[in-house]
Amino acid sequence: MSESLHVRNSPDAAPPGDLGWHLGMVLRGYQSRFEEAVEGMPAGIRGYQILSTVIHRDAPNQQALGSHLAIDRTVLTYLLDTLVDAGVVERVPAPSDRRARKIVATDKGRGMLAQYEERVAAAEADLLSGLEGAEADTLASLISRLAMDVHRSQPGASPCEAMDHLP
Repeated sequence: MSESLHVRNSPDAAPPGDLGWHLGMVLRGYQSRFEEAVEGMPAGIRGYQILSTVIHRDAPNQQALGSHLAIDRTVLTYLLDTLVDAGVVERVPAPSDRRARKIVATDKGRGMLAQYEERVAAAEADLLSGLEGAEADTLASLISRLAMDVHRSQPGASPCEAMDHLP
């Protein structure tokens, strides 16, 4: 018997199927805290995710940005319009293809993201407050690995669609 099956079949292990319920509850707790933390951000959670990706991941063009975030290009256009109107990002010609647009953060956008990152970090700390520091770090690391595995096996999967289908 494999080690993972042995552990899952121990008397204290949750029955198969409970993992989904647990993940759903954690996700709901995260979502409510995240929504509160980004209150006032132009375009809300999506605006935060876009601005964070623009600053931390440096997508080469608008299409790559949408692909990374699994946002439909039409929806992305509206979200970017909101962020441009708010003065936090701007569209510039992409260096690799002048027909494409690269999204870059303005100084105002960088400052705004720094403020919201503090709020999001506090919300995440609140969510994880029931765990010891090392446990929270381990959980974050393991979830990151699992998320990347899922992303590699289902590159077009949208986490937002999963949210829409929670019970």
